[in-house]
Amino acid sequence: MSEPVKLVVLITTLPGRGREQAEAYERLAPLVRAEEGCLRYDLHRVADDPDRFVLIEEWTSKAALAAHDATPHMIEADAASPSFRAGPAQVLELTTAPLA
Repeated sequence: MSEPVKLVVLITTLPGRGREQAEAYERLAPLVRAEEGCLRYDLHRVADDPDRFVLIEEWTSKAALAAHDATPHMIEADAASPSFRAGPAQVLELTTAPLA
C-alpha cells in the first residue's frame, strides 16, 4: 500500500483580505473533509500576520488528491481565490525523512 500524500500549502492574501480566505475555507472545509480519501484538511493563520495562512492536507493516495482537485467545489474555489489572494499558493508535498 502506498504512503498517504501530505501537503503543506502556503497562502498569502492581498493586504487586509485574510478574512475572505478564512471565510472561503469555512465554507469549503466540510465539503473537502467529506471527500473519499481526505484524512486531514486544516487551515492555520500565521501568528501576527492576518493575511498569511498554512493549509495542511493529507490524502490516502495521489488518486484521492487528483479526484479532490477535480471536484466542482474546488474548481469554483480555485476560480474565486485570485480575487483575494496575493498570488498562487505554494504547495509543498512532504515525504517521510529517513532516520539517520
